[in-house]
Amino acid sequence: MQPTVNIAIKAARRAGNIILRHADRIDMLNIETKGRSDLVSEVDHMAEQAIIEVIRQAYPDHAILAEESGEQEGSSYQWIIDPLDGTTNFLHGYPQYAVSIGLRHLGKLEAAVVFDPLRDELFSAYRGEGAQLNDRRIRVSKQKTLEGALLGTGFPFKNPENLDAWIAMFRELITQSGGIRRAGSAALDLAHVACGRLDGFWEIGLMPWDMAAGCLLVQEAGGIITDLDDRSDYMKTGNILAATPYLHELIKPITKAHHSLIAQPVK
Repeated sequence: MQPTVNIAIKAARRAGNIILRHADRIDMLNIETKGRSDLVSEVDHMAEQAIIEVIRQAYPDHAILAEESGEQEGSSYQWIIDPLDGTTNFLHGYPQYAVSIGLRHLGKLEAAVVFDPLRDELFSAYRGEGAQLNDRRIRVSKQKTLEGALLGTGFPFKNPENLDAWIAMFRELITQSGGIRRAGSAALDLAHVACGRLDGFWEIGLMPWDMAAGCLLVQEAGGIITDLDDRSDYMKTGNILAATPYLHELIKPITKAHHSLIAQPVK
């Protein structure tokens, strides 16, 4: 396994231990509001600091982009960190959240780890070497039709001006697919596309730390990732469509048809 993946695994597990230690005493945590429906707890901060400490010990010159502490300049290698993707779920005791750590080099995603501490499921990938779940090779599903396909999504709750675009896409996809789920952690949703639990996923207005690791997982598991218009850079716009190769071709016309409804900028 690549050294950078090993470091990401070490960091993710350390953060996961912090998260689990506090999962049964949520009522004792200090919680702040960053914005509309956007919460952060002291667990987010502690987990993020633990991740950064592990990375800094191994790669002191690397750059960092973390959800809570922001951007730290460094070399051409940049770690993209979400210490607790699904904070609202965590604070409500809803069991769907994860640690997400990605590594980008010169604009390309190189390494990824998404760790679900509750299920002890560790998703990992390195560019060109495939994706794994707990050391077992994973692939996207073989689903070839929308009929019977299970899709994931996320509400544009931070950007309600994009609700019309999302609803238009949802309306078409719910009538053609086997079902749609909204679980509240984009990192886990993408990991679940990578291992075939979901056949596809779309969302409007994600941040890089929400999706960096998950995107590489999907790509290394044989899936396709694009912006919703199939032209823009999804890592910059935050608008994302991830699916099996067959389903991506079927979903793409639907998201493109309503892409003009998305307000600019989306963040």
